[in-house]
Amino acid sequence: MALEKITLQQLKEDPECQLKKFRRSKDFLVAIDTDGCVTDNMNGKQMLIFHPQYMEFYSLWDIESYFREVAEYYNLFSVHRGCNRFIAVSLTLKALHTREDAKKAARERAVTIPDQQLVDDYINWCAEKKLGLGNPSLEQFLATRPLDLQIYKLLGWSEAVNRTFPFVNVKIPPFQGVHKALQMMAEHADLLVVSQTPYEDLVNYWEAQNLAQYITIIAGQEMGSKAHHIELVKKSAGYKDTCVLMLGDGDGDLKAVKKNNGLFYPIPPGKENEAWKMLPERFESFLNGTYARGLEPQLLDEFARTLLTAPPWEMPGYNHIEAYREKQEIRKSLYKQLNPDGRLLIL
Repeated sequence: MALEKITLQQLKEDPECQLKKFRRSKDFLVAIDTDGCVTDNMNGKQMLIFHPQYMEFYSLWDIESYFREVAEYYNLFSVHRGCNRFIAVSLTLKALHTREDAKKAARERAVTIPDQQLVDDYINWCAEKKLGLGNPSLEQFLATRPLDLQIYKLLGWSEAVNRTFPFVNVKIPPFQGVHKALQMMAEHADLLVVSQTPYEDLVNYWEAQNLAQYITIIAGQEMGSKAHHIELVKKSAGYKDTCVLMLGDGDGDLKAVKKNNGLFYPIPPGKENEAWKMLPERFESFLNGTYARGLEPQLLDEFARTLLTAPPWEMPGYNHIEAYREKQEIRKSLYKQLNPDGRLLIL
């Protein structure tokens, strides 16, 4: 099947147009996350792009170890993994403002930790307006405060992230088994990409990796939350609860499909290739209606043990230097491979 893309004008004026008009061609719907689920790019995009760009925009390099540790926890290693970038910023800033060691380091090095209130105001404004969190809605929020320079700064960071992302993302292939599994599922189900990545980046990746041929619709951050994506398609196409499945690597993916009474197939961090390899066999139980009673509870139990529910800095015996060094080899490897001249603190 050929992926039908929406135009830039549609993306700004009515980003949900395809979701609201969707008509099913199969009895089953499979919603699929991308980052960390289809492609092993989560560490790369956070450690090489999101976090360095934020430190550059907000002059936080002198507390790099604290910022990276907190941002990595929320974006990569906790139950918040895969959350929207602006929500992650809010969580990160809140944590930094509550950590005495981080605040002490900031004072000693004359660093100002940004106030999270602006980000929270934007998040709440979008919730009230029922808009997705992304650059288009941030531009609309800016129009309500045209002289607020901090909104321009936040938008600048987000735009810089988007501009940098393709230079890293395009170099990272899908996990082993993705092509085979997508081809198999497309024979039995309509496939929907749901993500908090910008729409254009998603389309570019799925097309570049020759995966778009299996997909019916791609929904990015401009179309709202992942739960909202599934809700709109399910409503417009009339899928039964037991005929909706989501593939994802984060707790937010699980919550998104469960909010819509669907089923979840986890792609656990660190076990992605195995999960994709086993998918064709396990997908059969979804088609025959036995997945919810048998396999899903087992997989969800295993998945629950892969993501942290409490930050390490709140644990007894915590040592910041040791905690930062735990992920140091991951950072070094990524920088060596994708940005050898990039700025990175080594402890």
